[in-house]
Amino acid sequence: MAADHVEIEVGTTKEPFRFDGNQNQVEVVVEDTPAENGHAQGQPNGHGHDATAKNVEPIHTSALGLTEVEAQERLIKFGRNEIVEKSTPSWRIFLRGLYGPMPIAIWIAVIVEFALQTWPDGGILLFILFANATISWYETMKAGNAVAALKKSLRPSATVCRDGKWRTIEGALVVPGDLVLIGAGSAVPADCTLHEGEVEIDESALTGEVMPVVKHGGDKPLMGSNVVRGEAHATVDSTGMETFFGRTASLLQSVGARLGGIQKLLVRVMVVLTSLSLVLCITALLFLCFKVRTPFKEALEFTVVLIVASIPIAIEIVVTTTLAMGSRQLAHHKAIVTRLTAIESLASMNMLCSDKTGTLTLNEMQVQEDCPTYLPGHNRETVMILAALAAKWREPARDALDRMVLGSANLAECDKYTQIEYKPFDPVIKRTEATVRDPTGRVFSVTKGAPHVVLQLCHNREQIEEPLHTLIDRLGREGTRCLAVAQTDADNNWEMVGVLTFLDPPRPDTKFTIEEARANGVHVKMITGDHGVIAKTMAKMLGLGTNIQSAEGLPKIDVGKPLPEDIGEKYGQRVLAADGFAQVFPEHKFLIVEILRQYGYTCGMTGDGVNDAPALKVADVGIAVSGATDAARAAADIVLTEPGLSVIIHAIVIARIVFNRIKSFMIYRIAATLQLLVFFFISVFAFEPFTYDPGFNMRLSNSTIPSSPLVRVNNADWPEFFSIPVTMLMLITLLNDGTLLTIGYDNVSPSKRPQYWNLPAMFFVSSVLAAVACFSSLILLYGALDSHNPNGWFAHWGLPPLEYGKIVTLIYLKVSISDFLTLFSSRAVEGFFWQSRPATVLLIGATIALTISTILACVWPDGSTSGIPTKGLALGDYTLWPLWTWIYCLLWWIAQDFAKYFSYWLLIKYDLFKYRSLGSTMEFHNNFIAAHVADITPTTLQDAATAAGQAHHEKAEARIKRLESVVADDSDHHQGTETAVANGVVLNTLKQAGFIESIV
Repeated sequence: MAADHVEIEVGTTKEPFRFDGNQNQVEVVVEDTPAENGHAQGQPNGHGHDATAKNVEPIHTSALGLTEVEAQERLIKFGRNEIVEKSTPSWRIFLRGLYGPMPIAIWIAVIVEFALQTWPDGGILLFILFANATISWYETMKAGNAVAALKKSLRPSATVCRDGKWRTIEGALVVPGDLVLIGAGSAVPADCTLHEGEVEIDESALTGEVMPVVKHGGDKPLMGSNVVRGEAHATVDSTGMETFFGRTASLLQSVGARLGGIQKLLVRVMVVLTSLSLVLCITALLFLCFKVRTPFKEALEFTVVLIVASIPIAIEIVVTTTLAMGSRQLAHHKAIVTRLTAIESLASMNMLCSDKTGTLTLNEMQVQEDCPTYLPGHNRETVMILAALAAKWREPARDALDRMVLGSANLAECDKYTQIEYKPFDPVIKRTEATVRDPTGRVFSVTKGAPHVVLQLCHNREQIEEPLHTLIDRLGREGTRCLAVAQTDADNNWEMVGVLTFLDPPRPDTKFTIEEARANGVHVKMITGDHGVIAKTMAKMLGLGTNIQSAEGLPKIDVGKPLPEDIGEKYGQRVLAADGFAQVFPEHKFLIVEILRQYGYTCGMTGDGVNDAPALKVADVGIAVSGATDAARAAADIVLTEPGLSVIIHAIVIARIVFNRIKSFMIYRIAATLQLLVFFFISVFAFEPFTYDPGFNMRLSNSTIPSSPLVRVNNADWPEFFSIPVTMLMLITLLNDGTLLTIGYDNVSPSKRPQYWNLPAMFFVSSVLAAVACFSSLILLYGALDSHNPNGWFAHWGLPPLEYGKIVTLIYLKVSISDFLTLFSSRAVEGFFWQSRPATVLLIGATIALTISTILACVWPDGSTSGIPTKGLALGDYTLWPLWTWIYCLLWWIAQDFAKYFSYWLLIKYDLFKYRSLGSTMEFHNNFIAAHVADITPTTLQDAATAAGQAHHEKAEARIKRLESVVADDSDHHQGTETAVANGVVLNTLKQAGFIESIV
């Protein structure tokens, strides 16, 4: 008998599905088929068919299923039906925190301290090193694993036919070619092909869409979905990593761990400071050993002082703590942070790609006011009651449509009727039906279902067919769905009563939230898997514009391999010109986000389904909305626990506050480090303390013996170079940075535009602050050393001379006070310190730390600390040194703050280091587009860029060059695609700038 060959049309492709009557063999052939009619390559079409699956050999299976032997062979060949997880060992993550610029510098200091047998100092440094590594390890491990969540979300069992018998096995043991049974309440164990019949599949875990999808014979249910209604046999096509679910996991795993902006900043700061420290340390060591002829041990001890001074020891702890405090603030606004550095990325975010269903919309169908009726005396309310009568209105809803109808109808009115018979939804006739008795005793039937199905029942369909089809076409163009309701008359003839219209409406706050996002410099694009017509309707309702494109034309992703680094340059303008994308799938969402990232945007992505997980992972800020699947939550950086986008706006504001807190701290920390490092370095070359010793009583005349050395004959307490004990330095750092943990509560005003790290500008301001503080310290050191000079400054002011131990303690107190005052100056960005009131907790912390430093400086024991003479300033006859030190520091603080204000004035006035223009993307776009609309010429383009403050200068020049080529070349080629793309960018940006409402 010849094999029967039946071709089943699936979407826009035809897939051979052959049955051999003699051998009882079923052959499913998966072929490469180009995408058609808007279906993107490499993605399931409307029926779940993968149009570009890899060419594989035909999978043969018996109509009675596989034998156990065949199943074992295929299990060995294809592997287990599970997600292969890649993970980094916990111990390796911990070890990463023990090397790097700052850890290496601390290791050097620890080794030297132990070599010099200064065990307490080395022990403290070692503790700080491991504390930093532990905190980093903890935050990395806490973030969660998206692939593990994908594995967890898979159902563990499946019903298969093996050796002619049906049995339930572990889902991981399902193999390609298995005959499986899928029915209501069961999970789809793998990607498979239905044999015959019809089932309703809930794909919400994959796509986030609320309505079940009807699958027919030949369609392909996907792993991770669930059967809502119906029962059918299916043949497994692919398992494990080859399934739609598995490819999603592959995309997740292809996203390597990226350093956040704050992590990159810390690395760059540490590289700069460590490099500077090494140069200065080596220079000072050589100078002391060969020029001053200091013993190597003493010179090495001073080198340790310089190393410790150059290390912002607690910088990671303070930054992490500040981010953690910010995460707690976000939690109060229903946003849970799973990766702390995402807060900094959120502050920089200037592009938000949002899923539609459940994020922009309510994720529930609602009946609309538009309800056409076809019988006199009926309106929306009566049609709703009739629709409810065609259901079990006092029982739990059986599907999404019943839930929608029963949630809107007046059930108390329904209770006046008695239901005699009820026929639940039948996938064959595609409607529900009930027989009821009204309060007058009249018995009639009522049905609800698809309009074209109900229309065929009506006896007067010729009269209503044309207006009904016109209505359905209009609703289709608007993206609105409909449900027809009919009842029987006295002659038991069906009559169309009306058509209920329904859709998933936008959230009440969505439109306002989008406007708020734009006001804060964040562009919003909608990316959805829903139909393009529905997406355009929703975008129009929300004011997003109607330039909704499909994924057709975007590059194809080679799953498992890194994306090319030039896709942003090639496709950036096209993606930027679109208001959104529809009918996209995981690969496309992933791709669109990566294109925007490569094009220079800090991109956020919201989503709730498994299909959103790869894009959430690759985005700078992945945001899982309320009700998201486990996979989406695990892939995201922030998880919302309250519906809608409004939470994101609160999160952006808080993130920018946290960003400014960290920015103030970083400016302070760099300034404090530079102050100490440069001060001690200069003091080595500029001062020889023993020459100021009042007991120094002999100097060989330089006029007699050129270049003669100085000869010490008396007090050995006055050394050859100035230094302070490492213990004092660590006290300064720990007290100050310990207090700075409270900076997470500081009062900061959020910026109205995205924030970016401008390291050159930060170093410029920090250098100005450090220069003033360092200069004042050097002057004080000189005055203190020269205090025994009867003609010196101290003698002129009536201050008594200082012994060397008190000079060391005096400098310790001065540096401690200056450090804190530098903090209060640095936190007032672009203004004076009195214009920004610090938080009470910060003031209290600073007061406590400064009090401790002052008390220690007053009562420090008379003796030697780490071989350096020290003595409390309040010991002895004269006890006012702490007071004069405070007054001296306060006076210089005012001068320092004016110098800082002047430095910001220079940055803004002359746009030094692009301080004014960096991040001004909105201003650039507005001026850029205004130039295009007025007259598209290179001159006006350049003028527009200049007027915008040269925002994103390099990218602006690149775009100008591309558009110049369009203007210069009038050929058909350039007047085609490139011009269309350029015009798309122009119109889209005009709309986002508020000049026009929408693009048609």
